[in-house]
Amino acid sequence: MTAPQPLGMTSPQPLGITSQGTGIPLRSGALEVAGDRASSRRALIAIGGLLASGSVVAFSAAQTGTLLPESIRPVPASLAGAFGGDGVDLHVGGVIVVLTAMFVSYVAVARLSAQLSARVVLMTIAALYALVLLAPPLISTDIFSYQAYARLGAVYGVDPYLRGPHAIALDPIFPYIGALWSYIPSAYGPVFTIFSYLLAPLSIAAGVFAYKGIATAACLGIVALVWHCARLRGIDPVRAVAVVGLNPLLIVYGLGGGHNDLLMLLAVVGSLYAVLASRERLGGGLSMLAIALKLTGGLVLPFALAAGGARRRRGERRDLLIGFGAALALVAAVTYAFFGFTELHLLATVEKSQSDGGWKSIPGFIATRLDMPTVGHLCAYIFAAAFVGTCGWLLRRVWLGRTDWIAAAGWATLALLLASSSLMAWYVAWLLPLAALGRDRRLARSAMALTGAVLGMQLLGYIPHGAFL
Repeated sequence: MTAPQPLGMTSPQPLGITSQGTGIPLRSGALEVAGDRASSRRALIAIGGLLASGSVVAFSAAQTGTLLPESIRPVPASLAGAFGGDGVDLHVGGVIVVLTAMFVSYVAVARLSAQLSARVVLMTIAALYALVLLAPPLISTDIFSYQAYARLGAVYGVDPYLRGPHAIALDPIFPYIGALWSYIPSAYGPVFTIFSYLLAPLSIAAGVFAYKGIATAACLGIVALVWHCARLRGIDPVRAVAVVGLNPLLIVYGLGGGHNDLLMLLAVVGSLYAVLASRERLGGGLSMLAIALKLTGGLVLPFALAAGGARRRRGERRDLLIGFGAALALVAAVTYAFFGFTELHLLATVEKSQSDGGWKSIPGFIATRLDMPTVGHLCAYIFAAAFVGTCGWLLRRVWLGRTDWIAAAGWATLALLLASSSLMAWYVAWLLPLAALGRDRRLARSAMALTGAVLGMQLLGYIPHGAFL
């Protein structure tokens, strides 16, 4: 029994008591609502930062030498894109500020994606892709190399796996190719090379925007497949597509440069979706297609085969191998019809490109910027051995059921990138779908950290006459 309260007096409610009929704490509920609103505002500000920085890059690229491939500075009118006469020269400082803002906004969007609707994220992706598509080619001369290798074979009858672009030095495309690649044969897969023959008759400008259009379509396909894969995996699809589709290295360096890595990645993510949807034969075939576009596309397949270990039904693993084998036979027949066995030279070309290295990788930085070539080459071998050992260890864990196979493939890809002696900014895109779909938050954080580190190295390279040049 409790003593009666005087009329008009009530006992004080402790914190956390809910209002009648709502079930929501009076004070903590208000704080949660206020916190959600603040998070939503920050998320929208981050989206605005991505759109603003991406717009500045697209509108100013034609006037900003730092954002252009070295071979088109100043940019010809035919390659200037839709915004050629509208932008301003950002100079080096402006480029560093804008790309840094883009990266910071990207990290914020990825972390606050729960506060954003799917429509906002997808519309932002579409807007950024459209802006970069309409801009001139960005940063890399690879988009001109694609045209040169295509013209070697389709126009001049020269095997691109045996000769470099110097063999057609009188062709109009040759001045647009970076000096480093003038004497290097093609290192691209035979399916991509054969496909590029179809675009060989195009003018230089038409070819550039055709490759950029293909890269844009591939990026949109990757985003769509990541969305469906995330739903099959029980992962938030909005966050997954934000991590992949809004990454500044993928947008500015990958899509902006029209790189064929995005076609390869489309096949890789397609194979992931097929396996998750229990269509193993299609998954195996798409894995082979990824390899035939670019060799690094084959890294995921061993982990797909190892998934489930001895407990997996034999038919699933067999179907995966059947699909891979059928696609291999088809690719081999078509490749032989075009090139005989000369495409095997691309293995030596890849090895040479890696051995030559670049200062934006760990072994390359040691060899070139620290002026210790012997140590740099030794580190390259050590890192390569570490990569092989890491893959073996991860495959064993997947087989035993201790690690998710997509996350393990992501860690293996991260190890490959760190071990690479030639690490291009757009290579980070290889990791993004695996980081977004793997059930390991450490992998997603590592992907963002790698994005920041690689972008930082790129920005250091833009500083003229600096210690890093």
